[in-house]
Amino acid sequence: MKIKSLLLTAALPLTLTLAACSGGTNPDVSARQDAMKDWKDAMGVMGGMAEAPDTFDLAKFQENAQFVAETADKPWGHFTDQNEMGGATEAVWTNADGFKTQAENFQQAAAELNTTAQNATTLEEVLPALKPVGDGCQSCHEDFKQPKS
Repeated sequence: MKIKSLLLTAALPLTLTLAACSGGTNPDVSARQDAMKDWKDAMGVMGGMAEAPDTFDLAKFQENAQFVAETADKPWGHFTDQNEMGGATEAVWTNADGFKTQAENFQQAAAELNTTAQNATTLEEVLPALKPVGDGCQSCHEDFKQPKS
């Protein structure tokens, strides 16, 4: 009985946190947030290998790089309704050209990372292509994502 209480105590905050982070009932907000969360997970795997080179697994790195590249165009079409901002700032719509440029730069960096990863044999070969993808995420979030409270 005590274990059930502990599990419920741990699960409830996690469930509430996930619900708060989701896009709610708007499918566009949910779709773009889900895509970016998946990228975060994939980048975490690759970044973890970069930080701990002894954990480098070429096949896993290639799989994650391919995933990011193949889904790099997914969320952008879900920024259609300014009234459903989710975590976006108004700049997504007021600076649409800048937002589009950031999205295109990210897609290009993701494609280059994937090409590099698929032809690599070592971590040292993929590292230069990983940084621009992470930089693209950070740059876009600085300009187009509301800061966390």
